Amino acid sequence: MGGESGNFLDKLKARIALGLSWFTQANTYRLAGIGVITTFFIIIFSTVLVPMQLFWPKQSGHGNDYSIAKGGDPHRGRKIYVREGCFYCHSQFTRLQDRGYGPLVRAGDYYKDNDQLYEVPHVLGTARTGPDLTNEGGRMSSEWQKAHLVNPRAVKPGSIMPSFSYLSDGDMNDLVSYIQTLGNKRTVQHYVEAPDEYSSTTDTGQRLIARKTVDTNSSAAANAGRGIFTQNCTVCHGLEGFGNGPNSITLEKKPANFSRPFYKQYPDEFWFYRVSEGVPGTRMPRFGEILSEEQRWYLVAYLKTLPKDREVVIDRIDQLNKVQAVKLPVLSNQQYEPHTGE
Repeated sequence: MGGESGNFLDKLKARIALGLSWFTQANTYRLAGIGVITTFFIIIFSTVLVPMQLFWPKQSGHGNDYSIAKGGDPHRGRKIYVREGCFYCHSQFTRLQDRGYGPLVRAGDYYKDNDQLYEVPHVLGTARTGPDLTNEGGRMSSEWQKAHLVNPRAVKPGSIMPSFSYLSDGDMNDLVSYIQTLGNKRTVQHYVEAPDEYSSTTDTGQRLIARKTVDTNSSAAANAGRGIFTQNCTVCHGLEGFGNGPNSITLEKKPANFSRPFYKQYPDEFWFYRVSEGVPGTRMPRFGEILSEEQRWYLVAYLKTLPKDREVVIDRIDQLNKVQAVKLPVLSNQQYEPHTGE
């Protein structure tokens, strides 16, 4: 009997130990789960909920002005914009690296006025299957916008945008009215403007200007830039910048002719931007990957000195700069040097 009693106690102790072990493990997993969930809600609370309640920047004076809309209700048009899913393909957030979308958005563009939340919740969008609409207002007439909504390919061949011809007249007018308010307070100051990252309006532009050591108005800098221009640019733009370099005859998109008075309006920042990033759709390379910042500023100094009072028209082949004949050594019977150098 004593042996059986001992075995029973041993088994009972083992089962109790096993139960305690399982209970301890279960508590460990439960505590870990509670910790993960708590951490998640702390992150959401601190990064989403708190800023949403506390971050109300001052009005920037830019953005969308619904008060000057005509022919419809932009507030209702915004709801139609959301209902029809326009933000699936169009964004409303011009970023620093964007080109050709107009002025950048600012925090104060999305504001609360007279207890009316103009842009909340934000319709920023995530993809750009279609173009960005941050500054779309006023670019085209309301008639064009309506025609575009009814039959997109009639005004923009190749567009993949679906037709919204099923909208009622009231919905269509309100939607067009909303589109015409997008960015209608963001005004462009000059016809030619460099992206914001090259101007003093952004931290990037301020750092660029702070690093500038070249006086682009000095003749010494222009003289240094002339050599850089001759080495890198004359093959296309020509020795005098008329766009008549020997390479120009082979290019479908002809090089710029810097004698055009149009180029008088280029500020230093825009010259530097064009030199650094090239011109999309042309053979001009991005000299920001080839030349140092100092060399590019020297080049800007020279480009500013080119005469731009009267455009020199290049319309004949004999006006192209010719490649000078160079006397080359006569090849021996062995036309190529062996790779060993012997």
